[in-house]
Amino acid sequence: MAWAQIFSDTFIVGFILLFFRFGALFIAVPIFSHSGIPMNIKAGMAFFFTVVFYPSMPPLAMDINVANLLIAILSEILFGLAIGVILLLAYNVITFAGGQISFMMGFSMASAIDPQSGISMPIISQFLSLMALMVVLSLDLHHWMLLFVDHSLSTIPLGGFVMSQDLFNYTMHATSSMFQVGFMIAFPITALSWLADVIFGMLMKTMPQFNLLVIGFPIKIMVAFAVLIATLTATMLILEIQMQEAFNALEILF
Repeated sequence: MAWAQIFSDTFIVGFILLFFRFGALFIAVPIFSHSGIPMNIKAGMAFFFTVVFYPSMPPLAMDINVANLLIAILSEILFGLAIGVILLLAYNVITFAGGQISFMMGFSMASAIDPQSGISMPIISQFLSLMALMVVLSLDLHHWMLLFVDHSLSTIPLGGFVMSQDLFNYTMHATSSMFQVGFMIAFPITALSWLADVIFGMLMKTMPQFNLLVIGFPIKIMVAFAVLIATLTATMLILEIQMQEAFNALEILF
């Protein structure tokens, strides 16, 4: 490739579109979108990977004008957001289950800022979210995403992404699946909490001196923590399956 071709309008516009493709990826995808990573670092990483993948960029197949450039930039941003939505729906299974567990344990009011999303959530959700982040890193999801972008360059031309009906249908299905799997993860603690409530109700009828606030709640919390520790491995395996299925579902974007 001659230097004159590299600095031509076609390759400059292609470089800009490739930068927006990586930029949207670092904004929307789990791990890359971590709120603890400053925006200038994300922009620098997007620029670095744009330079790295620039030689594998196919020739730009579009007329270069302001209108087409704006539409192509919006298309690249939408492409990154679509990837982020698909993966976040699988990742948020853990935070949703943590919210249900926190409610049953009486920890709904005990919340903190989640470093992954930057929003306030119950501490059980935050704990599970941090564990899920380590699982996602162990799966090399960050490497998968870079390889996915490299593969997308040959299948989705720069500025040529268009949302399809399959993407909308999968989003609706993944949303309902997030609630189903989240309830399934939280069910052991929820069931034991309901059972404990029934037992405490029977004790209060037979022994009116039984103080639910002093004795009952600490017992429920202790049992819930024990079940949470016992099922933590299975919970992370469920998350691993969900993330792998979500990554395989990215094929609907092509």
